[in-house]
Amino acid sequence: MSIDIIRVDDQWYVERDDRTATRIETAAATTGELLADRAAIDAAVAGEPAPVPTGRLQSPVTSPCRVVAQMTNYASHVRDSGMDPETVPLTFFRKTSHSISGPVDDIVRPPHVTLLDYEVEIGLVIGRDVAVGTQVTRENLADVVAALVIANDVSARDLQLPKTQFFEAKSYPTFTPVGPRLVLLEPGDLDRFTDLRLSLWVDGELRQDARVEGDMLYGPVEALQALTGFQPLAAGDLVLTGTPAGTALKAPPKPIEIIGSLLPPARKWKIFFSKQAKNPRYLQHGDVVELSVRTGDGAIDLGRQTTTVRFAEPEPRS
Repeated sequence: MSIDIIRVDDQWYVERDDRTATRIETAAATTGELLADRAAIDAAVAGEPAPVPTGRLQSPVTSPCRVVAQMTNYASHVRDSGMDPETVPLTFFRKTSHSISGPVDDIVRPPHVTLLDYEVEIGLVIGRDVAVGTQVTRENLADVVAALVIANDVSARDLQLPKTQFFEAKSYPTFTPVGPRLVLLEPGDLDRFTDLRLSLWVDGELRQDARVEGDMLYGPVEALQALTGFQPLAAGDLVLTGTPAGTALKAPPKPIEIIGSLLPPARKWKIFFSKQAKNPRYLQHGDVVELSVRTGDGAIDLGRQTTTVRFAEPEPRS
């Protein structure tokens, strides 16, 4: 059975249930250091539970770390994006780790961003240093992936699309809420990965809801096989595995897309964004965004993340 770990006021706890937890007596300041202190984790598992501490929940993935994400990795999302799942390659992009925030922290939209989108994702937390060229297989996957977390890959679509890049549009502070739980995997837990269901609500309205099985294109073994071909990884790094259908952004109908391709870029994007500005599904000030990832029987449950969207005020001109 997996071990659920939470982080409160820079202290680590094994969560027993909604009301009780046991403090992990460790000097670990980072996720990587915690994963290396398995003796302390095991001692907490065997220890006496106490009331859950009342401090603020923090991201169980600490920064700095590498944050690597898979792009268009669910067939349903690929179709939403106007592409054919049969032709989509395995690709990655990077996010800065200063975009990581806690599971109850506000999502802050910068003043110059207008189209703020959400993406519920499963995060793989790397458990040890992995050199370039390491062969990741089904047999040794559990030796590489130590834990799972829930994450929201927040995106500024009005920056992402015309610049045809992801790094800036997904890397602002608070654009990667993570947690609440670091679900430390025990033998056999990864066999249930495809049973996980991802769900996201905005103000109580279910926007995203899909199981990994039958929708994810490239699973953890394929992703890490490709990634370690060119990218080293370290304990505590975070690999995001993509999002299913239901984001605010959707591709325009094919006839409109064809017409748009004939227009000058400036004109095309002006028309596109004027249409998108009328889409009420983009995140608005005060929206409450809730995420859940769990198996149907609750054997693996990454917890429920609840954040509120806040629009930052423009900087005063001097």
